Amino acid sequence: FITLDGQIEQHHMNIPWHDFEDEDQNILHADLQTKTTIIGRVGIMMLACGTGAWRVRESMNAMARVMGVRCSADIGLVSIEFTCYENGHSTTQALSLPAAGINTIQLSELENFVAAFQADGQFLTTKQVNQTLDKIKQKSNNYSNIAIAFAAGFACSAFVFLLGGGLIEMFCCLIAASLGSYVRKIMGTKHITALAGVAASVAVSCLSYAMIFDVLKMIFQVASGHEAGYIGAMLFVIPGFPFITSGLDIAKTDMRSGLERLAYALTIIVVATLVGWLVALLVHLKPENFIALHLTPFELMLLRLPASFVGVYGFSMMFNSTPRMAVIAGLVGAIANTLRLELVDLTAIPAGAAAFFGAFTAGILASLVQKRSGYPRIAITVPSIVIMVPGLYFYRAVYEIGNLTLQDGANWLVKACLIAMFLPLGLMVARLLTDSKWRYTN
Repeated sequence: FITLDGQIEQHHMNIPWHDFEDEDQNILHADLQTKTTIIGRVGIMMLACGTGAWRVRESMNAMARVMGVRCSADIGLVSIEFTCYENGHSTTQALSLPAAGINTIQLSELENFVAAFQADGQFLTTKQVNQTLDKIKQKSNNYSNIAIAFAAGFACSAFVFLLGGGLIEMFCCLIAASLGSYVRKIMGTKHITALAGVAASVAVSCLSYAMIFDVLKMIFQVASGHEAGYIGAMLFVIPGFPFITSGLDIAKTDMRSGLERLAYALTIIVVATLVGWLVALLVHLKPENFIALHLTPFELMLLRLPASFVGVYGFSMMFNSTPRMAVIAGLVGAIANTLRLELVDLTAIPAGAAAFFGAFTAGILASLVQKRSGYPRIAITVPSIVIMVPGLYFYRAVYEIGNLTLQDGANWLVKACLIAMFLPLGLMVARLLTDSKWRYTN
């Protein structure tokens, strides 16, 4: 809100973390309020990185055990309410974020910090802990806004090829998605609300695709059927992290976090598809089937591998992964997504079941990689299966329903929902088999 002197005040106030510290005070000798504040700061920083409730609670518990306190936390999409107990006393705090976010490099740093704290935390002072957390928080994006915009462009270009598009659709998507992603990024840096950023970026992407395609038609007389690729230009807004973590949280009966994340993801999808439909009506774009590429099954498989890698690598950059993390996620995604697509083409397995096997494969591979690299499992699994989220199906469903073609809309919607449900289910089964901590209720 705006004060009388014209200054804009923050709606979510900053927390004075350093007010609860003593330069020479060992963390084990701090009072309960100070210990609770440090535990809460670690938890809210983990939540800000986009990880699920189970991982946030595990990190808070690890910190609490070192400091000799017990912690009980209720975790949502952007807020935490928790209580710490020690020697017959308790302290309760409520912390919240202004918006949901994703930052895989900060998540990796925080997990490393928590692991190091379990080993040496008893020798640290409260000031040293806060200084370390300050350094982690200050880690800005690994990439510039322009680099992230082009990452989104290449990801969507690869995405549209995997959906059946050709070089013309890929080129138009590259430019249109890059422009849309840049608009979204700029609006994000100015703290514009997320839904406004989604709506504006989707509109820019669709309009840009239409303009670029019209220019190509005038100069090169390309076929009108290539306009179907405009759907791919808006797929960078797919809310992969909240959507996938919602399923994992629900599987762990973290219902508050799971349902909040699911509602957030569905809201973004609905806003994006509705805006895309409105723009399509204005500029007369139609989501028809892609023009056939006339590739042999073997050629298609060979091209799907690098396309999947590029798509996953681009999404990883958007999530602020390091280049090495992005490469690992890209390799996992290339194998898992190509397997999914080949199962659909070469067998009688329905798309939903194929999505389950693709996600399961990504989960198993991510588990093997995580043990060697130490990277957060979610930083590998989510980018590798975001490319499997049926954004095209959701859009076609909204487009047909908006045009009152209800039977076709219902068919697309059912297909989309089946695939969307099987993706977190595949990850859940893989996690049950490979993570001895996660498979138990307590």
